[in-house]
Amino acid sequence: MGIRKLGYVGLNVTDVDAWTGLLGRTLGIGVTRAKSGTDEVTLAEMDEFKYRVALYPSTEDSPRELGWIVDTPQELDRLTQRLEDAGFGVSDGSAEERELRGATQLRWFTDPVGYRVELAVGEAKVRLGVERPAGGPGVTGLGHLVLASPQVAELRALYESVLEFKLTDYRAPGLFFFRCNRTHHSIALASAETPSIHHLEFEHGSIDDVGRAYDRAKANDVPISISLGRHMNDKAISFYVRNPSGFHLEIGCGGIEVGDDWVPHDFGRSDEWGHHHAEANPFAAPK
Repeated sequence: MGIRKLGYVGLNVTDVDAWTGLLGRTLGIGVTRAKSGTDEVTLAEMDEFKYRVALYPSTEDSPRELGWIVDTPQELDRLTQRLEDAGFGVSDGSAEERELRGATQLRWFTDPVGYRVELAVGEAKVRLGVERPAGGPGVTGLGHLVLASPQVAELRALYESVLEFKLTDYRAPGLFFFRCNRTHHSIALASAETPSIHHLEFEHGSIDDVGRAYDRAKANDVPISISLGRHMNDKAISFYVRNPSGFHLEIGCGGIEVGDDWVPHDFGRSDEWGHHHAEANPFAAPK
């Protein structure tokens, strides 16, 4: 009980059209438009629920909110108390924000990096399904995110000690993977000099879907920032593209699930094969 999954991510973006093109032509993700105050927000449709990624037009590219789905109102109250006891100020989301997210309850706080983190109860189903590229299910949902920050210790304390995520595994000197359900990880924390989202992972239905997305990325001249490969720890097969806001999108499938008997460990090296970086890997293990 508690936090059930990563529900949505909001991004301030300088080029909504470029994002929409990437989502549609390469990933087969439809978008809808909605109003939030005076802004027109672009919502990425990945499943039957309202959205998983929201794009807000802005003069800078930056994370806007990270949204987690909580099981029940009672669990929301319990987690709110844990946050307040740990010194975090928790506020209610507005009626407009609840409507946009499709939530019945919404609270938020600011994490040690300065990002807005939201806890939502309820998800609005607004469609029976979404149109998919020919040949397979394509994108099936929002998988995980990786936050890079100099405040890794403070973020670990928040997610592990306050929000009750479980450490799945790690790699020295500063990369940690956490889960809130049976999926290997829903968030990872990485040590870096500058705070950022390192990547978002879009879950796909099969290796064929990942391969077709790879072909479309090549055909549409989308910059492939990390080549096809299989991770050592969660066993997912994926490749990465550089999105219009400058960070990575991971296009993946096949990550493992773990149970309560799982023992956290250092998994040694990042990949079983592949995942060659077009630029220097900031999280490469020291030689």
